Amino acid sequence: MDTIVNISQFLLSLSLLIVLHEMGHFLPAIWFKTRVEKFYLFFDFAPFNSLWKIKRGDTEYGIGWLPLGGYVKIAGMVDESMDTEALKQPPQPWEFRSKPAWQRLIIMIGGVTVNFILGFFIFAMMLWGFGKAYLPISEIKTNGLAFDSTLLRSGFQNGDVITKIGNKSFERFDPSAFVEAVVLDDARQVTVLRNEQETTIELPADMASQITGQKLAKGALMSPRMPFYVEEAAPGFAAIKAGLQKGDRIISVNGQSTMFFDQFGPIAKANLNKEVTLGILRNEKDTLNKTLTISEQGTIGVALPPLSNYFKQERENYTLAAAIPGGVEKGVEFLNNQLKAFGQMFRGKIAVKDNLGSIISIGKMYGTTWNWERFWELTASLSILLAFMNLLPIPALDGGYVVFLLWEVATGKRVSDNIMEKAVTFGFFLMLALMIYAFGLDLWRHVFQRFF
Repeated sequence: MDTIVNISQFLLSLSLLIVLHEMGHFLPAIWFKTRVEKFYLFFDFAPFNSLWKIKRGDTEYGIGWLPLGGYVKIAGMVDESMDTEALKQPPQPWEFRSKPAWQRLIIMIGGVTVNFILGFFIFAMMLWGFGKAYLPISEIKTNGLAFDSTLLRSGFQNGDVITKIGNKSFERFDPSAFVEAVVLDDARQVTVLRNEQETTIELPADMASQITGQKLAKGALMSPRMPFYVEEAAPGFAAIKAGLQKGDRIISVNGQSTMFFDQFGPIAKANLNKEVTLGILRNEKDTLNKTLTISEQGTIGVALPPLSNYFKQERENYTLAAAIPGGVEKGVEFLNNQLKAFGQMFRGKIAVKDNLGSIISIGKMYGTTWNWERFWELTASLSILLAFMNLLPIPALDGGYVVFLLWEVATGKRVSDNIMEKAVTFGFFLMLALMIYAFGLDLWRHVFQRFF
């Protein structure tokens, strides 16, 4: 039953995103009197073809058997179907190739436009319907906060509780409020509660440039101090190979205390690619020793429990007028974080093989219990990510077509169908190879490594 719930959530989310994305191509095509031959959810490649189909007017609507995407087949367009027979005939008025460049451009960017708008809209409706969870600072007074190295160098200590920034009370745990106070309001004093005594920290004059210069995500500057419990050990990583289980608490590394998660990071960085011995507390009573190797990124492959496991969160309600810009801001922040992550991969600072995943990894994120808030959060995030990925200038993706069309608009010279066909073929096999690689990584992590 758990697996059914997991798959059902993923397929519902994926179907919603695909149908609306393809609708973004379909509707402009119809408006510009361009014939759409097929509108498919999922792919209907041989040998099984479609699971269901129906013909309405010039368009065949259907559901394919391969849930890796969907498509609209537009007459007179070189696409991944590789159907180029019609292109050998003279252009017809209803074909894509007969339309002005500006109309073809609108048709091609329709899908990503819908996905961006959908992502922002869902985030906005979530703020309006669910509100925004926040953590009262009173909830973290017992263990305090853990700080980034930039703040530690400026006089903060792990375990401090921020109570005031400048003259403003810090009543909610909100890293964004800290950044805004320092960068925008030029705050130079921070009051913290340390060992039950109030202490004032004088920030350096260049604190704002230090924060912004690092280009850290705001949430990386500080976090509530949490014990180091294992929520999940990821397949293929050191932790699961060493036998760590959900609920285990890591209390030491080579004899050094890690009662809190922030104590683990510095020790891990000092032992990159080295074998260490972890002290584990299991079932809150049994002490075990587990040996494993810290990765070159300083990780062991575990996920932490959510904040709600330790702290009582409250929610801020949003009006519709406030939720709309809030949703856009949340979507932009998500996209910005993804771009930073991709940049780290390209620079080799994050291992691609450890962070790239296929539909298996994405599907597992939905969980085995039906949670609407998590469902819509993931759907909005995937919608924005799908829009970005489709904008990449790779032939066979929307972004590849857009590049050719922008060239045509700028120069007045149209790219020949022969070049388009070769480019799309190359792009198709490039994307297919990437998908197979990602799928293979997931099979290795989630299936084969359980037996080898």
